[in-house]
Amino acid sequence: MNTKLVIFDLDGTLLDTIADLAASANYALKTLGFPPRGEEECRSFVGNGVTKLLERALPDGAKTPENIEKMRAVFQAHYDKHNADATSVYPGIMDVLKTLNSRGVKLAVASNKYHSATEKLIKHYFPEIPFCCVLGARDHVPVKPNPQIVVDILRAAQTPREAVLYVGDSDVDMQTALNASLRACAVLWGFRSREQLAPYNPSCWAGKAQDILKLL
Repeated sequence: MNTKLVIFDLDGTLLDTIADLAASANYALKTLGFPPRGEEECRSFVGNGVTKLLERALPDGAKTPENIEKMRAVFQAHYDKHNADATSVYPGIMDVLKTLNSRGVKLAVASNKYHSATEKLIKHYFPEIPFCCVLGARDHVPVKPNPQIVVDILRAAQTPREAVLYVGDSDVDMQTALNASLRACAVLWGFRSREQLAPYNPSCWAGKAQDILKLL
């Protein structure tokens, strides 16, 4: 069956967000009196949502629920104001999205970033792209790699699993696709290396954005 829907991860797949994520994480760490983390460290912390990012950023011995909750409040207030300071669209992504849309392929976003920030970034960077469904992390809904976010997108898009391609850059994305029984495309411009993704045996690989078009 031809691909009728492509589900994209956000951070590390559509957008290079690491600088703004690291800046807000370090702002929260500084506010609570903890030492900052390097951008590369933060790159290894992302993928499982903001709460997990902040837990990983806290030093050993300080990863308490109380500190994580305080960190999250400070982080979110800062990130809501600064999430587009240094974030950028990856090369070629805009053309790929426009081409897929022109071919009649439905587009969706499944992110572990909290939902309001996910929606804000999509509207800011892709105002002309008619995504059929944009979902981030929501209260009382398990985050990826739990497949619930995919189930919700498939329901909204009214598309069978066999007609869907899931595109992501992380181990979390690859496991999500496996858990949802979807074909997975692993991209190599994001936050994880080929070596980190290879154990998940993705259906296909993309070294640059335009490769996605060749896979359909």
